[in-house]
Amino acid sequence: MIDSNLSTTDLARRRVRSFVTRAGRISNAQQRAFDTLAPRFVLPYPPTATALDWPAIFGRDAPCVLEIGFGMGTATAEIAAHLPATNFLGIEVHQPGVGALLKLVDDHQLENIRIIQHDAVEVMERMINPASLDGIHIFFPDPWHKKRHHKRRLIQAPFADLLASRLKPGAYLHCATDWQNYAEQMLEVLSAQPLLENTASDYAPRPTYRPVTKFEKRGLRLGHGVWDLVFQRRAD
Repeated sequence: MIDSNLSTTDLARRRVRSFVTRAGRISNAQQRAFDTLAPRFVLPYPPTATALDWPAIFGRDAPCVLEIGFGMGTATAEIAAHLPATNFLGIEVHQPGVGALLKLVDDHQLENIRIIQHDAVEVMERMINPASLDGIHIFFPDPWHKKRHHKRRLIQAPFADLLASRLKPGAYLHCATDWQNYAEQMLEVLSAQPLLENTASDYAPRPTYRPVTKFEKRGLRLGHGVWDLVFQRRAD
């Protein structure tokens, strides 16, 4: 477990990664979407990254929700389609997933999604202003189920501090996992963050905006549990 007294700078310096960089196989359709749409929808992460200007990026002033690790983007696209008045910024390191979401953006003509293909810790530290987000989604992050790998889990105290600092007062953090042990860790870590308060007594009912993925449906049929946690930043 990472020392809860570490700063986010310490976390980045130690290069604790919650993901493994994999080449992955990108389909022809995903590659075409990437080649065609990345210049418009994928934001660069330059070495001299500066805070994002949301109205400039989206061409409007609207609530902004950030999603970390959107996978193949199915849930992201569905949420964005149902909430067209909200801007969504997705962070994902794997190019097949970026290509898949770009294809969905094109298929459904979504204008309220932007993507950054980079490490979430660095993006949060260097490109997201404090108290600038209306919501953060972290759905089914890698559970790193072996005990010796728990230190790689994304939801650790230093990162929870960083997440909370980027939320506006009253904004929300929504995490979901299908690993009970990870759900328990998330609940412990987020409950200990002084800027956050739980919107439920422990785990929350699944909010209606979060779709049930095909993998989640399969897990539920097999008797696997799913835990949602919805925390809110306290008013200053």
